[in-house]
Amino acid sequence: MAEKKQVPLRLSPALYNAIAAWAEDDFRSINGQIEYLLTECVRQRKKNGKYVSETLDEPLELDIK
Repeated sequence: MAEKKQVPLRLSPALYNAIAAWAEDDFRSINGQIEYLLTECVRQRKKNGKYVSETLDEPLELDIK
C-alpha cells in the first residue's frame, strides 16, 4: 500500500463532534471517517464534474446541539 500523506487539519468543535459521532455510527476512526468523506466528495466530483455544493468555500454553520 502506498504511504499516506499527513495533513494538519483544524476543525471547529461542533464539526469535530459531528464527524466523531458519525464515525462511531459507521464503526470508523475519526481519521478514517474524514478520509472516507473526502474520498466520496472527490468521487462525486469526478462523476458529474461539479462540486458537491455551490457554496463549498463558505464556512459551515452547523446546528448541532
